[in-house]
Amino acid sequence: SHAGMALSVLVILLLSMLYEAVKMGKAVLLRRALLALPRSLSRESLMEPEEGDTGPAQGSPSLMGFPISFHRWFQYHVGQTLFHVVQVVLGYMVMLAVMSYNAWIFLGAIVGSTLGYFV
Repeated sequence: SHAGMALSVLVILLLSMLYEAVKMGKAVLLRRALLALPRSLSRESLMEPEEGDTGPAQGSPSLMGFPISFHRWFQYHVGQTLFHVVQVVLGYMVMLAVMSYNAWIFLGAIVGSTLGYFV
């Protein structure tokens, strides 16, 4: 039916827009992750405390031997991984819809991708 086709095109358009939004979100997280890395990757900033050390004191900039920035970077990396999985799933869903060889679905994917990138 015409309503079903229009709804299908709209769903594909929105999925394509969401794909572009996730791609941009991943880029933002990458930038934040890079800013969270310590400026100096010296051996002292990456090594765990030695046996003679008393360990990190309360309020110390390190937690369990790693700088706090490493933990923040790790959180951003986990976020990027989740964004990547969502991006791959959305990409395959749009690809499978386009492979239906329906011109309207194809145009919905193109317009959605264009609008998603523009916004």
